[in-house]
Amino acid sequence: MSNVGGTVSEPYHYTYITPNNKKQLKAMNKYFIGCLAAAMLSLNTACTDDLNQYPHTETTSESVYTNVANYEAVLGKIYASMTATGQESSGVDYASNHGENYMRTFLNLQEAPTDEMAYSWLTGDDLTNISFMKWDAGDTWVSDMYYRIYYNITLCNEFLRNCSDSKLASFDDADQQKLRRYRAEARFMRALFYYHALDLFRNIPFVTENDPIGSYVPPRYTPEQTFEYIESELNDCVGDLASKADCPYGEASKGAAYTLLAKLYLNSEVYTGTARYTECIKACNNVIAEGYSLNSDYAQLFNADNDKRTNEIIFALPQDPEHLLTYGSTTYLICGAVSSTSTTLNSKDWGVESPWGNFRSRGNLTAKFADGDKDHRYMFYTDGQNQYIDDFTNQQDGYLFTKWTNLKDNGEVASNTASYGAATDFPLFRLADVYLMYAEAVIRGGEGGTRAQAVSYINDLRKRAYGDESGNIKESQLSKEFIIDERARELYMEGQRRTDLVRFGEFTTSSYIWEWKGGTKDGMAVDNKYNYYPIPSTDLTANPNLKNEEY
Repeated sequence: MSNVGGTVSEPYHYTYITPNNKKQLKAMNKYFIGCLAAAMLSLNTACTDDLNQYPHTETTSESVYTNVANYEAVLGKIYASMTATGQESSGVDYASNHGENYMRTFLNLQEAPTDEMAYSWLTGDDLTNISFMKWDAGDTWVSDMYYRIYYNITLCNEFLRNCSDSKLASFDDADQQKLRRYRAEARFMRALFYYHALDLFRNIPFVTENDPIGSYVPPRYTPEQTFEYIESELNDCVGDLASKADCPYGEASKGAAYTLLAKLYLNSEVYTGTARYTECIKACNNVIAEGYSLNSDYAQLFNADNDKRTNEIIFALPQDPEHLLTYGSTTYLICGAVSSTSTTLNSKDWGVESPWGNFRSRGNLTAKFADGDKDHRYMFYTDGQNQYIDDFTNQQDGYLFTKWTNLKDNGEVASNTASYGAATDFPLFRLADVYLMYAEAVIRGGEGGTRAQAVSYINDLRKRAYGDESGNIKESQLSKEFIIDERARELYMEGQRRTDLVRFGEFTTSSYIWEWKGGTKDGMAVDNKYNYYPIPSTDLTANPNLKNEEY
């Protein structure tokens, strides 16, 4: 049968993380709903009818969805599914090629093929084809991302199947209000996962809580159909989400929904062929109206105390190594950036004990910082390192990223600093990105904004970066070319770069060549089919509705 929903490993027991407070995330060795496995079959194809039943486990949805605390626990699982793999540090929640979590896989697909990341463990981690833009429908990282997305969608569908108005009618008014917010958060998360599916894969299978469980073959949605669905879901659920002022840390707020809408609209021309830049500006304005503000210190956004940056961070993925261990997410970003061969660096300067040496920067990225470390976003270790890459696997070729650390504001190392113990949260959405989206949408002709305001937002970022107005730009300097480079300077290694390069027509084409693009030292253009990833061959076999036009 198809593995669109992933394969559940026995036993059905998981660590739940309640979303309410990052530093109070609970390790709850609770049951995981037995019917989740059945729900996962709703994404499977070529199944037999006798699988359309609950597995024989100690609990079912009828016994789980009986009180608000249990709903919170299951919602916590949805949030945690982006950074965790069950109760272990690596891969036990479903069968997987690499066993790594959602965010490590996502970062590899968004950063490794671009001008930002040079991967050291090419053959050992099967990342050669991703790094050199030569993947196919059998690539293990591509399939891992695909199945993780749909596993997470399945979690959302199962939650929403048990959060209908009729299900909630038995609760009192106060609990109903809370559960409606939880329902909106689950809808937001599903929209986020479908957005990633759209961006990474384009023509995708589509299933919701309203589709049957069991022998069901999901239809293939076009990018236009998926776009319309995501847009509708976000606009419909945003009213039930909490405002910035009322939203618990780590949960999705109105600001998060508006930010995702802005991203959707900014990339609309890529996905659907129709520009929606006016709508992007409107969504950005809605985010800004929520009351967010830039943090004064850029580096603080990426350290172990970044849960305090709720002024700028709109939606974060919490990390709590005292309760949940992981080889992915920010542990990956921090340990992976520390060279395991350098004779001059000390991994404790990053706040970790274990240097992995997974990756370094490509020279094209660091060259974008023309003013060097006058721009405080220039956060690279250069001692003993070559800026440009001669040998792709040599850890001395390419500067090392120092942007992400496991250090607190006062310089102390955060707790649990073993090889998988980073306590730094991942800011999936932050205000700086919204400012940059606003400016780009204005440049591209969107209405409802002004170039003067766009320049003001950009200069707010650059005043923070330079510590004064020496890096400010004039309105005449605001261009698409400036924006794509400024996005690199502001957002590098935050999982944005591939999407940005595709939108600017620079990912596959000869309009922008970086070192080792396409697998050659001097770089080269590649086939446009690499603007997105193929549906894994396993699902092509199982679902006759799916196809890859160019792979």
